[in-house]
Amino acid sequence: MWHKVNEMWSNGLNKSQISREVGIHRKTVRLYLQMEEDEFYAWISKKKNLPLKLQAYHDFVRKELENKPYLSAAQIEDRLKEHYPDFPMVHSKTVYNFVQGIRNQYDIGKPRHENTREYQKREECAYGEEAQVDFGVYNMLKQGGGRQKVWVFVMVLSRSRQKFIYFQTNPFTTSMAIYAHQLAFAYFQGVPKKILYDQDRVFMVDENLGDLLLTNDFRHYVRNESFEAIFCRKADPETKGKVENVVKYVKQNFLRGREFANLEELNQLALAWLKRTGNGKQHSTTRLVPLEEWQVEKKYLLPIRTQMKEPENYQFKEYHVLKDHTIAYKGNFYSLPLGTYKGKNTNVLVSIQEDKLMIHSLEEQHIATHIISILKGKYVRHSDHARDKSSGIDEKITLVIERLGNSNKAHEFIEKLRNDKPRYLNDNLRLLLEKIVDHDSMVVEKALDYCLENNFYNANQLAELVTYYQKEQDVMPETSITPTDVPLQAHIMPVTSKIDTYEKIIS
Repeated sequence: MWHKVNEMWSNGLNKSQISREVGIHRKTVRLYLQMEEDEFYAWISKKKNLPLKLQAYHDFVRKELENKPYLSAAQIEDRLKEHYPDFPMVHSKTVYNFVQGIRNQYDIGKPRHENTREYQKREECAYGEEAQVDFGVYNMLKQGGGRQKVWVFVMVLSRSRQKFIYFQTNPFTTSMAIYAHQLAFAYFQGVPKKILYDQDRVFMVDENLGDLLLTNDFRHYVRNESFEAIFCRKADPETKGKVENVVKYVKQNFLRGREFANLEELNQLALAWLKRTGNGKQHSTTRLVPLEEWQVEKKYLLPIRTQMKEPENYQFKEYHVLKDHTIAYKGNFYSLPLGTYKGKNTNVLVSIQEDKLMIHSLEEQHIATHIISILKGKYVRHSDHARDKSSGIDEKITLVIERLGNSNKAHEFIEKLRNDKPRYLNDNLRLLLEKIVDHDSMVVEKALDYCLENNFYNANQLAELVTYYQKEQDVMPETSITPTDVPLQAHIMPVTSKIDTYEKIIS
């Protein structure tokens, strides 16, 4: 090992690279490099100070490490306690040192497992083709002491890398995000054809079982403006990495070490920084100056259609949603409807009106209202915020297929729904159980036919079709049959058989 470490060092590898390559700690690499060969042999011939209390378990630990080198010291400690009930009471650090000593003595390195993902560099898009949008938050130092949290809206033109940033001291709502878009378009002197977004609650109401639903205000704004809104998949930041790099750049270059005086001054300083540095200096990837490239790109931008309109200033404060669907407010916990929690970064907007706690989504849609408790340590809960106690997926599928008539078409629809939207299968099934109740079987079959023919695999669409066809059927006048409508042949008496014939057959 000493020769291998020194050979790799002479070949130009640094200590960290050698550590990863041979599987020993960086400090051990440094120790080996500090020793001459004679010193090393003298060092390894010395008796190592392994904990005397654990010497009886030496062979067991060595065998475990040789068979499973990826085991941690904590796992080894647990297995020692599992196999040896009389294992002595020692500190976990003692066990760690014991395990590391055996690893070093027998050169049993711990393999490194890294999650590898293949990446491919995106080609540069055409001028005026695309922009990217993202948000950030930062705690600034305040003049006179303390800190001020600020939120930043960032838009960057993908080709020229021309940037725009806008700050405010409250979380962005849908109306404020639209206003920031208008400021950005005015700054760019035009509108790009497409804008890439995260699946942010500021812009989206719901994923709608796989079909994205935008907030009313943002959907109306997109329709009236000239760009196409594209929402990237979750956990795929590489698609819009340009804007995420800009958010980091704003925090590290513009905000770090800067003191907050007031919001108007901060936005003025931000525009000056963009002209001087953010857009005025050569970009590290393109090796071009964004401000100069923008002079070319702005000729390809679409004209601005909407007029500038400053939204009302809402006094909201952003709160984090806990995984048990509650928020913590002044020593108490207040419940939220099941499904509000969407992950560790889920937030809501909270405002106070008299003695009530008003809770809204980031797009300002009402979620819940609670009377503020004057006590502390209480859990304030609405009765309709109960947990979902529905049955399993397989049972739901069986129930839904029965509701849909238990036909081949029902089976086909559910199977295609499962393949098309596997992540949203449970939500689709639950909605079908709620909506498809006591409907005529012919109506359900007609709705299934339409969905299968047009590749509509969404519970909302099927339920709407069933309701539509049911209403259509209900308003149709019933046809009455009069005696004159009956054909002449209907008055002819059919030929009857004698009962004796059947008795002879049975006997």
